[in-house]
Amino acid sequence: MTYYPSALIIKNTNAHDGRFGKVVALEDSVVQTLLAESIDGALSNVTLNANCSIEGVITRVKLASGTVIAYRL
Repeated sequence: MTYYPSALIIKNTNAHDGRFGKVVALEDSVVQTLLAESIDGALSNVTLNANCSIEGVITRVKLASGTVIAYRL
């Protein structure tokens, strides 16, 4: 089990920088941009249905719509 010391609830379209280990959609959401150390290139316009997640060493999350919780490393 991975321990995350804190989390950030994101429900706006601002870019949020940091080091996140997991991003979970709290409702159907569209991730406009996601950058991660563990993914080559950026993910863009990815739809996450409620309760779906993306894991890795994520450094930037920017939503187009919806609400997610980003767990900090």
